[in-house]
Amino acid sequence: MYDWLVFVHVLAGMVWVGGIAVLGAFAIRVLREDDPAAVGRFLGSLRRIGPLVLAPAPVLLIGFGVWAVLDSDAWDFGQLWIDLALGLFAVAFLIGAAHQSRAAIAAERAAAAGETAAAARHLRRWAWGMGAIVVLLVVATWVMVFKPGL
Repeated sequence: MYDWLVFVHVLAGMVWVGGIAVLGAFAIRVLREDDPAAVGRFLGSLRRIGPLVLAPAPVLLIGFGVWAVLDSDAWDFGQLWIDLALGLFAVAFLIGAAHQSRAAIAAERAAAAGETAAAARHLRRWAWGMGAIVVLLVVATWVMVFKPGL
């Protein structure tokens, strides 16, 4: 059972990191284009892609990760590497839930109102948030692989 729990945990992490990396790269590409309508199209796609890809991945990641720790005699929640991983996950999740959602909503509203400069500014903030989340998740991956404190 443990191997399957870790498999789903790792797969969810791959989807989360890969999804935000690709969406962040597309956001940068859209911001570099001289096409104000491209920002609106990207934001419209983001509203559909986000809930399908980005919302389930962190939920599965944390759920199966916690379940794997509970299922294993070797791991417990007092170990440094698990505490670090949970802390990094919490920060990444909070950035996604608080900052990313607000930036995306503000960008979408600005685009709908025809305020292309404001939409691009909010999308740029969103892209920086995605970059921060990627960095946090890469550090969390390092923690999970090298298990500091063991």
